[in-house]
Amino acid sequence: MQEFFLLTMLLGAIAGLLAGLFGLGGGVIIVPALLWLFTEQQFQQQEVMIMAVATSLASIILTSISSLISHHKLGNIIWAKVFKLTPGILLGSAMGAKLTDWITADNLKWFFVSYLVYFGLRMAYQSSSKSSGRKASSWMDYLAGNGIGLISSLLGIGGGTLTVPYLVSRQIAMKNAVAISSVCGLPIALSGTITYVWLGWEKTVLPEWSLGYVYLPAFLGITICSILTAPIGAKLANRLAAKKLKRYFSVVILLIAIKMILQ
Repeated sequence: MQEFFLLTMLLGAIAGLLAGLFGLGGGVIIVPALLWLFTEQQFQQQEVMIMAVATSLASIILTSISSLISHHKLGNIIWAKVFKLTPGILLGSAMGAKLTDWITADNLKWFFVSYLVYFGLRMAYQSSSKSSGRKASSWMDYLAGNGIGLISSLLGIGGGTLTVPYLVSRQIAMKNAVAISSVCGLPIALSGTITYVWLGWEKTVLPEWSLGYVYLPAFLGITICSILTAPIGAKLANRLAAKKLKRYFSVVILLIAIKMILQ
């Protein structure tokens, strides 16, 4: 258990650093790593993927709170837009978590692999969102929030790669879109985590120290270090060549996808 906890701390340090560098929640790294760690711990195979997703989401809660405070101090958050997106996000996140309880472990893994390939290629080619020239209505925000919450909860991610392009396409400046996305990661993580805890509450096959589908030792190890390294990543982002870093990171993501396909 001691070795496992140290590995999750290392994972948290890496995830926090990447979160600071690229503005990510870290789920694209955390979920595959936990999938491997949980398999090595010989957890029930049919529960490994959903536990990795649930634990990843839980670890995003504190990261999102930290981001919220930072962006609020900078004055970049458009709270009116956050309040329009949140109802849909809360419902979508709960629906996504519930959906994973019905999907087989293999199908959930392939869904995540597909997302990794999309995300890796998107970072490699530096694709950028373009404004549609139209502002979103309240209903459009609700529906978009619903879709963002559902997919993010299914994948165990903070949703930034979905939220930012939507906001930019609706005439929101990039710095505000990133800030709003960081805040929206909190309702995604909270709603999804609560649902995953509830769904796994009475599961008798889950390992000791599980809170529903959330594995607490991994959650603690990740959050302890990710909170410490995220500010370091943010500082490095201002000094390093972001475009080159994103291309290198895209290669890592695509290699992770290949590894999951071969596993």
